[in-house]
Amino acid sequence: MLATLVTALAAPSGAAGGHSGAHPEIQSLDGSGNNRAHPDWGRAGTAYARLALANYADGRSKPVAGPDPRYVSNRVFADEEVQGEQVLPANIFSERQVSQWAWTWAQFLDHTFALRLGEQATDPQGESADMAGDDSDPLELVSGKHYLPFTRSTPARGTGVAKARQQVNMDSSYLDASAVYGSDSARLEWLRQGAVDSDLSNNGAKLLLPDDYLPRRDARGDVSTAPATDIDGRLRADPGSAVVAGDVRVNNNIAVTGVQTLFAREHNRIVDALPASLTEEEKFQIARRVVISEIQYITYTEFLPSVGITLPGYRGYSPRTDATLTNEFATTGYRAHSMIHGATSLNQPAGRYTEEQLEAFRAAGLLVMGAPDGPVSVEVSLEFMRDNPELLKDLGLGPVLQSLGDKAQYRNEEMTDHLLRSVLCSAPNADPKCVFDLAATDLARSRDHGMPSYNDLRKAYGLAPVKSFKGITGETGESFPKDAELTPGAEINDPDSVDFVDMRNLFGSKVGFQALPGDTSATTFTRRTPLAARLKAIYGSVDRVDAYVGMQAEPHLKGSEFGELQQAMWAREFQQLRDGDRFFYGNQAATLKAISKTYGIGFRHGLADVIAANTDVERSALPDNVFYSHGEVPAGGCRVDYEAGDTSASGEFAGTIEIKNTGRTPLTAWALRYRYADGQRAVEADGAVVSQNGTDVTVHSPDSGGTIRPGQTRRVSFSGTATGGNDDPVGFTLNTTRCSAG
Repeated sequence: MLATLVTALAAPSGAAGGHSGAHPEIQSLDGSGNNRAHPDWGRAGTAYARLALANYADGRSKPVAGPDPRYVSNRVFADEEVQGEQVLPANIFSERQVSQWAWTWAQFLDHTFALRLGEQATDPQGESADMAGDDSDPLELVSGKHYLPFTRSTPARGTGVAKARQQVNMDSSYLDASAVYGSDSARLEWLRQGAVDSDLSNNGAKLLLPDDYLPRRDARGDVSTAPATDIDGRLRADPGSAVVAGDVRVNNNIAVTGVQTLFAREHNRIVDALPASLTEEEKFQIARRVVISEIQYITYTEFLPSVGITLPGYRGYSPRTDATLTNEFATTGYRAHSMIHGATSLNQPAGRYTEEQLEAFRAAGLLVMGAPDGPVSVEVSLEFMRDNPELLKDLGLGPVLQSLGDKAQYRNEEMTDHLLRSVLCSAPNADPKCVFDLAATDLARSRDHGMPSYNDLRKAYGLAPVKSFKGITGETGESFPKDAELTPGAEINDPDSVDFVDMRNLFGSKVGFQALPGDTSATTFTRRTPLAARLKAIYGSVDRVDAYVGMQAEPHLKGSEFGELQQAMWAREFQQLRDGDRFFYGNQAATLKAISKTYGIGFRHGLADVIAANTDVERSALPDNVFYSHGEVPAGGCRVDYEAGDTSASGEFAGTIEIKNTGRTPLTAWALRYRYADGQRAVEADGAVVSQNGTDVTVHSPDSGGTIRPGQTRRVSFSGTATGGNDDPVGFTLNTTRCSAG
């Protein structure tokens, strides 16, 4: 068995084989040959597929006209409110408490299966199409003359003249861990231990990880021979300090740098677990197969369910399914930049960092609270996360990855964090100034790629077109209100039109602007004017709405982070990526079973397991599912019976709460939330941890032994005080799921 397995795993790309496990083949780096009948399906360097006809003004290449992207951004995508001289960004968090791991993993996958030609500075570049800013716009927060840099994607050869312009994907379309290994042998050889002499056969099984972190461009001496990697921001001053991985965007932010570091470590950990009798190439290929399967397993069993994507059961590989990534998905559907939170907080125990380290963090501009002799919190804003791989080493891989599961990500809707929307990309005194606006860029990119209108894209995905602007947003009206703060007839250009008039937390209680996620932070909001009214004023006709804008404006479906169109796009694409991938783990059962049986190495690991196996963070310090804040997976269903005893003369009372899990998922971590109406206070709980902020009460699961299994009831005894009446509370939710009450 051992000899057969090793020989099969060492077979060259393109070797014959099936999915029986007896003769598995090695997956190519560029995706070629995945589909035997159509070897170019999903191959790196080929055009994106299209589900709908390309939409160009001239039918070939010219982007359709539409409202200016920055104008739209200031009225739809802005997350700020101006109060006098203050510009206050609103922090609106996931209503299902999906953690920051969701946007991080989404970006990691994006760096695996989508890289448009023209993204890299070394690519042949498309036409420059910078967007002019309007410093007279009353909603513009950047003073003085400015522009937004934009370069069109490089067209596929032979397109854009006689036939519609197409764009090229430089990644393979498959979930093949190319962000870790790259899509060509030259990059992989540089990333593997051993000589770089165009001969992979003399390389080691391990990936190059100096000090257990990704190699810098100067790791092999000559920076000029290092594989291409994006150099931006602070890295421009020291290009040699940029790190190298399978994808050129690895330095984008320390969260995604951390994930790519994690799976490089995981590869090496697996290699160390293999017997020395195997050749280096054999060990490399076994480890690569397991890492690919782990990433796929986490994607389909943790990540997609966390954002609300449920697919039909896997029925095996379908050779008729083309997994080539669609332009509509890559350009529009997979744009979820509003999820990105402007900061992450590392909450660490005493002793994690020395006083010297904390002083260095403060000197670098990070917000540090606490001291080495007690718990410490280090807040890292997005401006420090970007293009700063050295910071990952300073903070430590374990703490950074752990922090992503501690906090909720931003709510996925039309607003984009101001740190991604109004960023100077020139000196402050430049004339004109360069301003980077990711939301405006996403909108311009959709026109550059010939995306259909919102209604046409809905039809392409089998959805009915909408007939009104309120039909897009789910609001009750699409007219500007009569409001003394607004300028009649010019509401769309009134800065007060985007004021936040109401923000509410998970309890439904009204809250103000908050900096950090938690039970006191907003998850829903209302602005002074309906979004539908602003869209109507911007576009005039619902049939002119850009697909990207309309998609982001839709209300979320129940149990999902997405509206109807984005949900349909994600569900279709990830089913295609699964069913059309001959190397999907479900189609590699025999091979993976043989690896497990022969070497004791499995792939069915949750992300928390992989983190604990490759960092100094203990498994017990991580929740079962890191894709939810504190691991609090929403209950599939729940029932709560609350009973309060008589109130004594001093106002004290005792009570019980019975929490029944009527869903199908065990709740290893949970939070029951409710509101008191009569001034009661919950003081102490037996079998749970209770906290209260005003009327809002949270009853948390204990540190251990608090699991509520399907059908099980958890009884919590508590004591409290009442100053007036003692009516039963309202609004019970269990991990953000509304519960019926007894």
